[in-house]
Amino acid sequence: MAKPGGGGLFASFRNIAATLLATGHTRLALLGNELQIEKHRALRLLGVAAALAFCLGTALLLAIGLALVLMWEQRVAVLCVGIVLFGGLAVYFYRLLMRAGDAPEHPFAGSLAELQEDLRQLKAATSDGKEPR
Repeated sequence: MAKPGGGGLFASFRNIAATLLATGHTRLALLGNELQIEKHRALRLLGVAAALAFCLGTALLLAIGLALVLMWEQRVAVLCVGIVLFGGLAVYFYRLLMRAGDAPEHPFAGSLAELQEDLRQLKAATSDGKEPR
């Protein structure tokens, strides 16, 4: 039998379905926002890396060329120093780029936290609704 003012079993299932649909819609919107943020972050890092590579390459060529012109008698030594120096700088910038690429947290941490909270609330609601025998 239906409870007075309750609307019956079918209305209850309809309310549950509407709640689940609204929750799924909210979570999907949150996931979309997080995907967009991660995409912008990745594109920004890619742009910075490309600019770094271009500027570093141009500066290397110009610096080595100038050093060779100024110290033509020791050109082999200048080339060796340039290789060691710029090889070390390349390793440094590579490590800096890898550190910048590390995400401080899981990319979808917000969605996962919200889903965990939904599960906790659902479990709490189902355990509260049970009558002890």
